[in-house]
Amino acid sequence: MDFKEETKNLIKVLVYASTSLTYSYYIAKVIPKGFTRLLTILPVVLLFISIPLFFNSVHLIGVLSFLISWLANFKLILFAFGKGPLSAPLISLSQFLSFACFPIGKTDVNKNMSHESLMSYGIKGILLAIFLKAYHDYGDQMSPMLAWILFAFSVYFFLEVMLGISSKIMGILLEVELDPQFDEPYLSTSLQDFWGRRWNVMVNRILYPTIYNPVRTLSTRVIGRVWAPIPAILTTFAVSGLMHELIFFYFTRDWPTWDTMLFFCLHGVSMVMEIVIKKSVNVKWRLPHHITTPFVVVFVFATSYWLFYPELMRCQLVERAFEEYGAMIKIAKGVIPSHLQFVTHHDNKTIGLES
Repeated sequence: MDFKEETKNLIKVLVYASTSLTYSYYIAKVIPKGFTRLLTILPVVLLFISIPLFFNSVHLIGVLSFLISWLANFKLILFAFGKGPLSAPLISLSQFLSFACFPIGKTDVNKNMSHESLMSYGIKGILLAIFLKAYHDYGDQMSPMLAWILFAFSVYFFLEVMLGISSKIMGILLEVELDPQFDEPYLSTSLQDFWGRRWNVMVNRILYPTIYNPVRTLSTRVIGRVWAPIPAILTTFAVSGLMHELIFFYFTRDWPTWDTMLFFCLHGVSMVMEIVIKKSVNVKWRLPHHITTPFVVVFVFATSYWLFYPELMRCQLVERAFEEYGAMIKIAKGVIPSHLQFVTHHDNKTIGLES
């Protein structure tokens, strides 16, 4: 991977994104909310969809596809209709840019990172290194299920650490609070609890106003308020599946297999069944958490192994990530003093410091 080329493209993309958002901010001053404003913003939406295609780095693709192609685009669609965080009254241009590109929750927050947060991220960072090392060195010798468990925890800890630390840093710089990422999803007591409150809260908070609420409102007129959430849930999961297929396309530049779409549709249907059973039975008691939590975790792991894991393997995320780390180490060798240079041994796959 050519880091110089990636850096040039990143600078271009930052200029394109800032210019496009500035255009959107000022065009709204003269174009009323509604479909007319949506049409004027549509070129920006299309540009943001194409931004990850500028890059080959899995890290840049992952971050930009999530923050720009997904979150920023959905916020712009809400903005076209006068809704969402970008439509806040008296919002400045700098706030508009920040709110569009980052999952900001509220302003005027405490700037200090707690000792508990630092310790939590440190522990998760160590676990991430251990799991990645084990998967990279011994993944071929493990059973597929064990390899998937290691890989799944590696992805979870990577997202937790990367998004968590980024949120803290951006929160301090922008004096805002970013939406949380995860809330101990391994403690979920139901699929509703897992998808609605614990897994990737950032996405939930943008899918709720853009997809779930409009579909539920329309469904209420057709099938009534009691069952209106069902088509809203199914549509939300379908849109999430499409967005994940798009992200996988950014990684592979190949036609989708639609396994990821099937994964999200399966979970959408399963959640609907869960809701229907609760509504139909209408009982006060609930199964104890020590029964429901393992069931939810096993169901998520099993369906992920069946439908999600093959897509992740097709992207070769771990292999490409290690290649990028190796390239960064080579660059560091030219910057760090010779008595503290990183050395790599590709034969035995060890990384250390040369003193």
